[in-house]
Amino acid sequence: MQKKRTTEHQTSYRLNKYLALCNVATSRRAADQLISEGKVSINNEIITDFSFQVNPKIHKVKVAGKEITAPDNFHYVLLNKGKDTITTRSDEKNRKTVFDYLPYDFKNELKPVGRLDRNTTGLLILTNDGDFIHKLTHPSNEVVKIYQATLDKQVSKNDLENFRNGVKLEDGEFAPDEIEILDTHNVVGIQIHSGRNRIVRRFFEAFGFKVTYLDRVYFAGLTKHKLPRGKSRLLTEKEVRYVHAHVKDRHTNKQEPN
Repeated sequence: MQKKRTTEHQTSYRLNKYLALCNVATSRRAADQLISEGKVSINNEIITDFSFQVNPKIHKVKVAGKEITAPDNFHYVLLNKGKDTITTRSDEKNRKTVFDYLPYDFKNELKPVGRLDRNTTGLLILTNDGDFIHKLTHPSNEVVKIYQATLDKQVSKNDLENFRNGVKLEDGEFAPDEIEILDTHNVVGIQIHSGRNRIVRRFFEAFGFKVTYLDRVYFAGLTKHKLPRGKSRLLTEKEVRYVHAHVKDRHTNKQEPN
């Protein structure tokens, strides 16, 4: 999907939101830090007010002396990531990155929404809409993800009960939203809303299981339907609206977008 940034209803943006929109900061908190450190100027005047309203038509915004602008058009791409692929723009070891699989002439504008580790496959969204990235990655929004995990040994009913009770990891307690055994007793479906690093793999390791294959099959209301491994497509306008609605109320039962 390609979507125009400006609308008739919004001509100005809160300063920290505008920095996120421009992909200058990975989060509103990071944007606030840039502002509080005096690194942001508007029309050559340092601004430390987070709530300052930026009108891109009349304000020239600079961060650390470099002028920034929000994209004229937003792009939203859904990728079914393959194995042995890095979720980054480049790699010092010359390994394949997710950008190697994107055929779009605007791909250099895109950033991944979160990360999948090298050997985790499945759904990944890439966009140049910084505010959209912030919305999907902020912990308070509790974006739902579902993984299919293949384990190195079979899971018993007792194991499943232990999984549901959760575990204390080095960075805090964690329990899945839902977890079920799938077709075979070493393959489970696990639903989470945490964005902590390698959380699914670390969760199973805490119980003595090793994840041999991990695939994200659902992310923020989207599925891999008709999207082969290593392929990507543009999100439709309907899907972008659906993702926004999913983030606003993840507990509401909604039908998948057609």
